[in-house]
Amino acid sequence: MSQSPEALAARLLQAAKEAGADAADAMTLQGTSLSIEVRAGTLEQAERAEAIDLGLRVFVGQRSATVSASDARDATLQEMAMRAVAMAREAPEDAFAGIAAEEQLIDTADATHLELADPAPEPSPSSLQEDAATAEAAALENENITQVQSASAGYSSRDIHLAASNGFSGGYRRTSRGLSCVAIAGTGTGMERDYDGDSRTFQADLRSAAEIGARAAERAVARLDARKPPTGTFPVLFDERISASLIGHLLVAINGSSVARGASWLRDALGTAVLPATLSLVEDPHRPRVSGSRPFDAEGLPTARRTIIDGGVLTGWTLDLATGRKLGFPSTGNAARGTSSAPSPSSWNVTLSQGSASRDDLIRDMGTGLLVTSMIGSTINPNTGDYSRGAAGLWVENGEITHAVNECTIAGNLRDMLRSVVPANDARQHLSRVVPSLLVPGMTLAGT
Repeated sequence: MSQSPEALAARLLQAAKEAGADAADAMTLQGTSLSIEVRAGTLEQAERAEAIDLGLRVFVGQRSATVSASDARDATLQEMAMRAVAMAREAPEDAFAGIAAEEQLIDTADATHLELADPAPEPSPSSLQEDAATAEAAALENENITQVQSASAGYSSRDIHLAASNGFSGGYRRTSRGLSCVAIAGTGTGMERDYDGDSRTFQADLRSAAEIGARAAERAVARLDARKPPTGTFPVLFDERISASLIGHLLVAINGSSVARGASWLRDALGTAVLPATLSLVEDPHRPRVSGSRPFDAEGLPTARRTIIDGGVLTGWTLDLATGRKLGFPSTGNAARGTSSAPSPSSWNVTLSQGSASRDDLIRDMGTGLLVTSMIGSTINPNTGDYSRGAAGLWVENGEITHAVNECTIAGNLRDMLRSVVPANDARQHLSRVVPSLLVPGMTLAGT
């Protein structure tokens, strides 16, 4: 009989101790995934995978090493521990390395209240195929859609367990159910495509397949007959589908790893305004049924709600134990890791304050400018915040959408952009990053 993730983590710790490690932590992942893709009403591809991944980090004094494997045999566990200890003995010393002290650990690791796993049975391949086929058919009902590039449905479940030689042991299960559709409108060189999709923890929360297919078609059709925009300085409205990318750049800049390396355009911004005074950014890792939720981080510390930006002012960095020690602050309970890597800081669920205006209100009030609905490529200078990305979307003239736009570049500086953003009120509350459409009053546009 196969061992549970908890038992495997305990066995890894025992093997590390026997191999000569002074301290260790272990992570085990065991899960399944199922994906179905439909094209032209028939099954195009079906995949099912079952896997187990093991990760072990050991410490010999202030030296450490991490190894991973996907084989749960006892001989493999022993070999992992011996190799990890041998590697650690050759590694350079790190004064900031080390696992948590016992008093820093979470009191209880129960995740039941977070509803991270759907208790419903795993969906059958036939039900996933039916959903994908329904989404494709809904997209093709639009007479301007020439084909559906892909319609896919998937499901995954994972059991995660973390244990350490300081006495910590905790785990939980996650499930995910997804559905997406990519539609193509037009023909020849005038083809345009767009998508819609949804991903939820619980099957019951997933949007309908017909709605997803129809919305993908509408978005693709809206991109037909695209033109290049004029070059100049214009207001740019980031659609809610992509506005979270702006906040993502901010989260990278306040990540302890970036700050400790001095590679952050916000490295000197602690305690200063980085957003308008009307906006705050709150992290909450305890939202039920959300992908970024978790009861504890990858070092066994409790996660907690915190206001990262309060009234526009940056209040702190995102830290794990090591980066906190480097910067002289306690960990914020934000350590994340995979089985093949040591912990590093990561953000959980974040919510940006919404505005009072709708997206349509912002379009009306922006006058003439660009509504960005998709972006490709990026040139972001992590030290200065200089920003340049390829973009496509819809042109706004005198407060009304007039035509589609593609082949353009938008540019600015993230510090200036974020200090001037105006939020709409259209954020989707179920996402891990709840960010509404964001208007930047002035950016440089260039038709390419």
